[in-house]
This record gives sequence, C-alpha cells and structure tokens, in this order.
Amino acid sequence: MRKISRTFLTGLAAILPLVITLALLWWLGSTAEKVLGGLLGAILPDALYFPGLGILAGLALVFALGVLLQAYVVRGLFDWMESLMQRIPVIKTIHGTVRDVTNLLSGDIHKRFGQAVLVTFPGSDFKLVGFVTREDFDGLPDNLGGPETIAVYMPMSYQIGGYTLMLPRERIEPLDLSLEDAMRYALTAGVSARQERGNVD
Repeated sequence: MRKISRTFLTGLAAILPLVITLALLWWLGSTAEKVLGGLLGAILPDALYFPGLGILAGLALVFALGVLLQAYVVRGLFDWMESLMQRIPVIKTIHGTVRDVTNLLSGDIHKRFGQAVLVTFPGSDFKLVGFVTREDFDGLPDNLGGPETIAVYMPMSYQIGGYTLMLPRERIEPLDLSLEDAMRYALTAGVSARQERGNVD
C-alpha cells in the first residue's frame, strides 16, 4: 500500500500543476468572454461579433494598460491606488501576495531587488538566501545604516513574506544564481532552482 500511495502521489504531483494552470487559464478566458464578450455582443451588430472576441478584447485591454502605465500620471494614480489597498486589512494581504507573484513572473524583480546573496548567521555555518534591496542610506536615519551596511530582503519559503535585515557587507557573499532562480529556490525551500547555465537542481 505504501508503494501504491507513493506512486499515486508522484503522479498527482506531476499532473496537479498542469491542471491548475489550465484551469486558471480557462477561468480567465471564460470570464473575459462572459463579461467583455457579453458587453461587446450587446453593443456590436451580430455580423461583427464572433466567439472569442471577449478574450481578444481582454488581451487588448491588458496590453493597453501596460502602455498607459508607462505614462507618469497614470503610473502615479496606479501607485496611489495600490498604497490605498495596502491600508485595508485582509485585502492588503491578498493584494500583496498576488502583486509579488506577478512581479516575479513578469520580470519586475530586477527593478525591486539587487544581487542575490548568501547571508551567514553569526557564530554558525547556517546560511540564508537573500536579495540586496538598498546600499545607499542617504537621507535616512543614521542608525538605520551606514557606509558599510546594506539592506537585504530574506524571503520565507512557500509564502510571499520575509524580513529586511540591515547587515555589514562582510556578512554576505554573492550567489551565482539569477534573481528569478534564487527567488524560486528560496520560495520553494530549495526544492526548485534552475540556473541560467541550464542546470536543474
């Protein structure tokens, strides 16, 4: 029975990510088709409407939003709305989690984090994966950081959260992983890591 259970769990672990991904894509597509397609179907003549138009309209809207966010005014308004959501209990947790995951997938991680590093615990050989977020503390309180201090974000495994530590530079060492792969390694507790050279750990 133990071997059967292990074989079943292995198959489940292999198929579950694919099923969840396809289900999410199906839900997004059907929602866009239902909402936007229904709206377009009520506005456009029958000769111009065709199945799938709602999905195409959703893709076009997302692309248009990406273009608008490059404008300073629109970006400022969007940042203000995000800061407002971060003040609402429960919503700020959900919004922050989704935002951080999408930022990681979209490549925005390069704008938020610097180099991936290893941080060694004082008096031990224990190490944690971290990301440099600040090396210049000008304009901030003197006791927050100095010339030889850097801010390092330490993510927690299997959740979007962590701690920002102000550390002496000698406590860290560079990590030969891309930011995406280092974040993947940290968030999956070391289960998944793929270096740019193509190695899979």
